[in-house]
Amino acid sequence: MMKVNKEGRKKMKGPNSAAVRASISFPPDIYETLDNIAKEKRVSLAWVVREAAEQYIGDKWPLFSRKAGEQQ
Repeated sequence: MMKVNKEGRKKMKGPNSAAVRASISFPPDIYETLDNIAKEKRVSLAWVVREAAEQYIGDKWPLFSRKAGEQQ
């Protein structure tokens, strides 16, 4: 089930309630590459995109990466 927060963003309800749903368009060649990676790794396309986004943030803005914010 989806719920809209005060910023107008849709949030998922349930076990992944911290996740925010987004709709993203890719050029066909990028989509095909991401889809092939997902099939090869036997994971969802969403997982591949989340993993790539986390890596990009970690590389470009290390202080904002998930690992920097995690408690050890």
